[in-house]
Amino acid sequence: MRTPDLQHELVSTSEDLGVELGVSADGFPVARLGDILLAMVPARDGTSFLASGWRLVRPMSKLTRTDFYGHEGRLEDEAAFRTRVFETARHKRELSALGRIQTRVAASTPWGSSQHATIYAEGIVSHVTAGHGGFHLSAERNARVLPMLRKSSPWYEEDAEWAIVALSFPDLFTAYERECADKTIRNSWPSAWEEIHGRELAPGQSWTKDREAFERKHAGDWIVISAIISSHHAEMTEVIATRGGRRDGQAEEMRFLVPRPEYAARDRFGFVIDPGRHNPNDGPSSFVGWQGRVA
Repeated sequence: MRTPDLQHELVSTSEDLGVELGVSADGFPVARLGDILLAMVPARDGTSFLASGWRLVRPMSKLTRTDFYGHEGRLEDEAAFRTRVFETARHKRELSALGRIQTRVAASTPWGSSQHATIYAEGIVSHVTAGHGGFHLSAERNARVLPMLRKSSPWYEEDAEWAIVALSFPDLFTAYERECADKTIRNSWPSAWEEIHGRELAPGQSWTKDREAFERKHAGDWIVISAIISSHHAEMTEVIATRGGRRDGQAEEMRFLVPRPEYAARDRFGFVIDPGRHNPNDGPSSFVGWQGRVA
């Protein structure tokens, strides 16, 4: 239980971030950063996650779970929450100093008409459309992108390719954005990341590299492409598998029965059938598409 003097504190650092920490009416940690409030909200499974609120003027001790929204990543403990809070505060301060210009620009993008634009610098404009968005680079700016990541098109979408822009023009992005960009490059373009940094990524450091290694290792194995809880076999999952997990419609398909707990703990890149343990299923199927194929 918290002592009364820890219910509310204004934390000033050498960087003068002015972070205000406190505890909500529901007993979870909260922090105020100007108009933004962050909270370490308990989840139903006993863990906690980061949530946020906007322009909540009531005292933090009066705030409840309903005041916060979103799920911005899991938090291991309160120390992790404070780390995220100060990381966000530094990001806000750096963002303010960059002086990006919010405006409207009549422009047609690969994702539709621009509804809002942010000018980062001359020749670097981020566009938001009804459904997506991304950066547009001038010819001069695009020529400065590293060759292994440069596109022939001047458009870089917002999901992953934005990181190419951040890597190419780091002085226009905050430290937090640069960190996120490095992670995105590492996960999406591991070969380019390795060439830039002059070292090889270890297993577990790049989602794409790990997936490619998984696919090479199991190219000849039966890998599940579809699964359903079996209505004919208790505690079993009925699966359809193809060699190498092919989904082109031409691959041979087989059905297997896998214990439900085992399938639930499958690898993030797919479930590999072990013919010595997982029995082929030639009987009644729970898959609608297979019911007509089974005698």
